[in-house]
Formats: sequence, structure tokens, C-alpha cells
Amino acid sequence: MCGIAGFYGFKNDDLINKFSKELENRGPDGEGFYIDEKVTLLNRRLAIIDREGGDQPIYNEDKSIIIVFVGEIYNYQEQTKELVKLGHKFRTKSDTEVVVHAYEQWGVKSFDRHNGMFVFALYDKKKEKLLLVRDHFGIKPLYYSILDSIPTVKIVFSSEIKPLIYSGLVKKKPNDRIIYRYLKYRIHDNQKETFFEGVNRLMPGEYITVKNSELRIKNYTNLKNELLSSNNPEGWQARNLQNLQKGQVKEFKKKLIEAIRLRLISEVPVGSCLSGGLDSSTVVAVVNKLLKEKIKEAKSVGKIQNTFSAVFPDESNNEEKYIDEVLKSVKLESHKVYPKPEEFFKEMEDFVRTQEEPTISTGPYAQYKVMQEAHKYVTVLLDGQGADEMLGGYEPYNFFYLMQLWYEKKYFLYFKEFVCAFPIIAHAAIGQLAEIFGFRKSVKIDELLNPHYKNSYKAEKFKIEVFNLKKRLIEDIFSNSLPALLRYEDKNAMRFSIEGRVPFLDFNLLRYLFSLPDEALIKNSWNKNILRQVIKGLVPEKIRLRKNKIGFTTPEYQWFLRMKNKIYSIFLSESFAERKYFNQSEVLKAFQEFIEGKNDDTMLFWRLMNIELWMRIFFDAKPVTELHGYRVTSFGKANAGKKVEINVEGKEYLRYPIRTELFKRRDNVVNKINESVIKFLSQVNSSSSETSSSDIHFRKNFITSSFFKNKFFLIVSEKIVAIAQGRSYFIWDIKTGFWAKLLSRFVKKTPYGIGLGSPWTMQLAITEIGLPRMLFASLISLITKPFGIKGMFYRIAGGDINAIDGPTEYSLYPSNVSAKLGPKEPEKVANGIHNFLISNFQFPISKQASNFKKLISNFLGVVIIDANDLGQNVLGNSTGLENKLIEKIFKDNPMGQSDEQTPLVLVVRKN
Repeated sequence: MCGIAGFYGFKNDDLINKFSKELENRGPDGEGFYIDEKVTLLNRRLAIIDREGGDQPIYNEDKSIIIVFVGEIYNYQEQTKELVKLGHKFRTKSDTEVVVHAYEQWGVKSFDRHNGMFVFALYDKKKEKLLLVRDHFGIKPLYYSILDSIPTVKIVFSSEIKPLIYSGLVKKKPNDRIIYRYLKYRIHDNQKETFFEGVNRLMPGEYITVKNSELRIKNYTNLKNELLSSNNPEGWQARNLQNLQKGQVKEFKKKLIEAIRLRLISEVPVGSCLSGGLDSSTVVAVVNKLLKEKIKEAKSVGKIQNTFSAVFPDESNNEEKYIDEVLKSVKLESHKVYPKPEEFFKEMEDFVRTQEEPTISTGPYAQYKVMQEAHKYVTVLLDGQGADEMLGGYEPYNFFYLMQLWYEKKYFLYFKEFVCAFPIIAHAAIGQLAEIFGFRKSVKIDELLNPHYKNSYKAEKFKIEVFNLKKRLIEDIFSNSLPALLRYEDKNAMRFSIEGRVPFLDFNLLRYLFSLPDEALIKNSWNKNILRQVIKGLVPEKIRLRKNKIGFTTPEYQWFLRMKNKIYSIFLSESFAERKYFNQSEVLKAFQEFIEGKNDDTMLFWRLMNIELWMRIFFDAKPVTELHGYRVTSFGKANAGKKVEINVEGKEYLRYPIRTELFKRRDNVVNKINESVIKFLSQVNSSSSETSSSDIHFRKNFITSSFFKNKFFLIVSEKIVAIAQGRSYFIWDIKTGFWAKLLSRFVKKTPYGIGLGSPWTMQLAITEIGLPRMLFASLISLITKPFGIKGMFYRIAGGDINAIDGPTEYSLYPSNVSAKLGPKEPEKVANGIHNFLISNFQFPISKQASNFKKLISNFLGVVIIDANDLGQNVLGNSTGLENKLIEKIFKDNPMGQSDEQTPLVLVVRKN
């Protein structure tokens, strides 16, 4: 496996070197270039076959044909023998060289001979022609952008999208039409256009010819038409009347084993994915059979086959019991990974960047984790991808088969299949009834999209075949389903420099399968009928007779409930609100209903979230940061837009913000504040390579001049006290009533303090003081306000109500998705922190008793304050200073109003 890239029509040595660096994961074993004035070709190599002699580019005998290649040609050995007989001389034992000589012998017709997975760029110097070619199924990707066509075509191509969009040659712009189809129809990778405008993909079985001002895209294979039997319309009907014969089952088994044998050819270790499903278990069982038979190709597996699985203990989609059944029946070296939602959020940015385009669900992350683990043990990994689309493995295929039988007026067979499929039909019907009777609400994507954006693409349609099972399978193999799954696998595998191989996607196997009657696919509601017959005795019966399909998925519903606060913060973010795609209020409403158990469409919420994260990573000016906030340190510096110094009543005060860890419910606020203050002051001893001598001098001078010579005190944000006391609540946990929704409408909201201007905060206030008192305070406020009398509401409601605050987008998580009451007994808390600090001050330069006494005598105490950029309110004060003075000192809110993460401020009063 490798990565390739290149240009036609221009030369840029610096850029091709950047491409090489970008593709390093795909080819860590080396790089190779071909460069002339018209064509530039790059190969990054992951050496699998002919590791010593297979470096690229590879040439023919007179070096007039040059190739850079990705993938494997599994029938290369038989082609080599044929080409040698025809007079071709081979320099290497590589499958890549076969492609060169085959083209030299048979031209573009040679491409259809290659049984494998591949993309390649081949330059025919004599004809001054560049060809870009992709395999029959599109197992390996190739992306391209046409930069110009007059007077000469200029094209750039790559195995990945990132080199193209980071090159500066292609304008970075999202493809709004493709995004719409993804959001609306849950479809992607089925067209040449990608999510990046101006970047296209070569489709399965296609090749591009570029010569001077001419660029053509054609198919080199007739595979789809062969499968469709387009030249014999009666072919479908004729085969449908047949019954599956034992000899056909035997032949299918022979071809399946041969397909798996060919995909063991390797000079590096080979392992297998094992999900516990029918397909992966088949691959593992056949590999083990070949290993026992000591087939030479099986040497790459080693003495014992390594298998890799993702399991989810205690979750509904956990397949570990099936995996363990395989482990009992076959001697394997099993490696299990246990993906968790916390890991997912931590690795989400890398996962989204790896995939380059959005995914249909979080399921591919399970595969990402498997590849991450497999990288430690093997370089090649087999799995069962493609079998579901070939053999009718998904539940909906049963419905399509029933519709086909009815359409063809095969009523007896229809009713027979209907009775057998009744459990599947009943399960689907229960889901429909749950929606009809309101037990579960269906989320309509149209309501979640921005109306203007939605209307721009209302002409977009997505039609599928529903009256012919095999035609539908062909659609899904080449367009609707499999291309996306192959992209997920390729990106995940190459992220960790692994070559993924898919034995079921063998064109000889597929051609034979589609020549068989339909009951090879479905019989008596059993899908994959022929495969179930083939593997009898090879895999445990518990797996052979499985009907439930899970595969590489995550327990998405449970994960989203556990991650609801973080997901909500994404939907509540300013960037999400500003996207032209979404109707934020409706998205928040729908997700709220998900939290309440009224809908379960996690795949829809993932699509919305995936687009947002994808936009942040590939298009926004600033990168995605950890969604729960970030932790940084600073010493003696003001927050952005603020000043350290302030003059109040003729005296100068210095305000030093302290960054802290995030505070959580049930934190010991006193201990945590003490640790933060000590950590802040202890930076005086910093001796890291990043700390200059002048900075160290400043810090020592800062400690000496500020704290041993001047009075100082600590100001604490009331937010962290309230959070630690458990008086902060996620907004989805607050059940808002009629009065909360009504009264909140009459409260003026500001960007810096929502106060009671949201149903959530108003509900907290009503719960805190009671509805009668709230209504009375509101009435008096309404009467007195026209006479210029202000503040009556809070006088009657109580001062603590003034400290209630709601979610604001500027705040760090979890404050951006929480509403909170003011802290309980703030005066008592201030005194408690004061006393604790006096007992626990530890300054690196205050070890002498005299210094320590001086320090303590200068410490005035602690203030707990409710502050934002518009106002301040002292809630607790142990300093002996007047509250009004402290509020003046804090009038510009040096803590900051955004994501500064500085809820503590040390204030020094200069003498």
C-alpha cells in the first residue's frame, strides 16, 4: 500500500515535497519521484510485496512508461507468466511492474484484467499522455482538481484531499450541495463531487486520460453491465426460476477460499478484523483453515492468526459473546479494544481530520480504534467489508425482495417469504407505531435546516431501486452504500500505516454470485443464504445462524446520552449558530427531546455535529480545541483587553488574574483555590528552558515588592463556588414551567449576563423563592418602573436572586450549557477560604518565620464576587474593605468575560 500524488501541465518541486510530507502515513517506508517539465509523479511507499526491489516509480524496459501505484494486484503472478511468454522482461518481483507491462501489451484494456484494489498514475512519454486509474470497486481512493484547461490542461491529484486543499492551488470552499445531500438523505461518496468544492473523486472502474488540452473520463470495465445482464433482459427472470444447486454452493466456496488465499500474499505480518459477525468470522475461519493446510500464502499470518475486535461491555451492541464463540472454536491471538465516549471526544479532531469528509455515524470510530491497536502487531489487515452489499446482508433487503416478488406476481413465493420474514416486519412495524402514537418522535431534518439554505437545494432528489433485489445490490455496491464504507476503512487504516484488504470484493467471486438464482441471497428470510451454507462446519452455529446485524458500530445512543452536555455545547456554540446550514433553535429543541427520551435519531445529530467539527477543522481560522476548555498558565499578566493597574480613590491597585483547573460539582473549593494560588506564586522558581532570566528576575521582584511590602487580598468568582456546591445545573435537567417561560420574556438579556432572561434561570428563581413571591416582585417592579424607581424586583425577591445566571456562548464548558444559583452562604465561604489560606500559605521565598509573619499580616482576606463586564456585586467579604470600594476596583472585570479561565484575582494595594 502506498500514497500517490502529482501534477500535469506544470512543475513545482517545493509543492510535491509538501505533498510527500502530507502523505507520510500512507507510505512511511520511503518516497520516490518522477519529475519533468510537464508531469510530476510522487509515491510514498508502504512496502508489502518485493520489499527490497519494489521502490517506485517503476518503468518499462526503455523507461518510456512510468508508474506510481497504490494497492495490490492479486493475480499478478499469473499475469507475469503470461507477459514473460510474450517477451516482456521484468526487473522486479513487484505487482506494480505487471501493470506497466500489461499496459504496454494491451493498452487500457489491461486495466480490466487486474483483480485487486488499486489506483495508479501512469505516464506514457511517447504519447505524452497521463492516465489516472481506479479499481473496479473503488477500494482505494484518488482525488483530483482540474486547475485549467486552456491552452493546456493543468490537473493535480492525490490519494488524499488534504494535499490538494492545502496546496493553495484549490480554493478551500465547502460544497454546499453535497452537504445538503448528506444532511437530508444521509448519502455521500456516491458522486464524483466531494464535500470540498473543486475537488473530485475518480469513481470505481474509471480512468482519466490527460493529453495537452484534452481531458477525458471513461470506464475501462463493463462489470456493472455484466452484473445487470443488460444485454439479456430476460436473464433476471430466468435465474429467478432456478433453485440453488449443491454444485453451485461448492463452486462459490471454492472461489471464496481462493479470494481469501490471494489476499494473504504478503512479505509483512497479516491479521484479521473480527467483529463476531458472519462475514469477519468467515474470513477468520478460512484463514485458519489455510494456515492448518500450510498453504504457502498463509506464512504471512504467522504461527497463530492475530484478530482485532472492538467490544462494548454492558452495551446493547456488544458482540463479545460472538467473538468469544469464534475464539473457542479456533486457536487465535485475540486483541480487543474497548472504545469509550471520553476517548472519542479526546480523539475526535484527529478522527474527523483523518476521514477528511463527514461520516454517516460514529461507527467508523470503532474501526479507527481497531486500526490503532492493530498497528502494533501487523501491517496488513483483512476484514469482511462488502459482503453485506453483495449478499443482501442488511434487513431492508428482505423488504426489497418481497417487493420484487410481488411486482413479478410470484404470489406463492411472496407469501412464503412474508411469513418467514414476519419477525423482521413486526419489528419495523413497532417502530412505526411508536411514532404514530407519540411514544417516539421522528426528527424531521427539514425543520433543523436553515430555510434559505434548504430552499436553495429543494430540487435535489435521491432515488433508489426498490423492485429488484440484485439491481438494488448493484446500486449499493457501486454507489449508495459501499463506497462510503470503503472510504472509512481506507482512511482509518492508512492513518496508522496499515493496508486493509477486503476478500469479498473479488470480481470473480461477484460475477459468479450474480449468475446464481436469487435464493443464493435470500431464502426463507435468511439473508446470505449461500454463505451460510458454505461456512457450515467452519464457524460456530451460533454465528452461522445469526440474523441480527451489528458490525463496526458504537453504542451511539448510550454514548450521546453520556456526552449530552458536550454535544449540547457544540449546538449552542456561536460558530454553529452562524453556519448557513442550521436552524439552531430547532436543533437545540430536537436534542433536548432526545435527552428526554422522545427521539433516538443519534445519526442525525451526529451529521449535524460532524459538519460543524469538519468546518472548524478545515475552514475556520482557529482550530478545534478541547470542547471542555483548555488549561494554560500565565504569570503577572492581564487578560486580553484588560489592565493589571487601576487607580481608585487616589490609590493604585494591581490585579493579577490566576488561571485554574476547571471546577466541578463536589470539588473542595477551599483546597482547590489554595492549590491554584500556591501554584501561581510558585512559578517564581520556574527554571524551564522557556523561562528567560529576565522573567525570573521579574517574578522574584514581583513577589518581594508586591506581597512583603503591600496589602493584598484574593477575589473569587461566585461561579466556581456555586459549581462546587452543586448549585449549577445543566439546562436539560431543568424542567421549565409555564410561568418561567412567560416571565423570562420580559427580562432584558445582555451578552454578558443573561440573568433571569431565560426560562432555565427563571425556573431556578421560582424554585428558590416560590412562585407567589416571584409574581409579587414582578408586579411591584412593573408598577414602580414607570416612576423611575429601580431595583424593587430584587429587593422583594431577595438579593440571592441577583446572582442567578444562565448559559452564555462566550463561557467555557460547562458554564456555556448551565444555569446556576448564587453560592450558598457566600460570607461564610469567604471567611473559610481566608482562614485556610492563612494556615496554608507556602511561598518558596518565605521560609523564614519573619517573612511568613509579614506575608500573613499583609493578607487582608477573601472576596466572593458576581462580576461581568456590565456590573459587579460583592456577595461575601472577609477583607474589612467596603463592598463599594471593591466593586470600583473590579469595575472593568479583570477576570475577563470569555474563555480566560481565570476565576481568581490577587489584588495588591500599592502603598
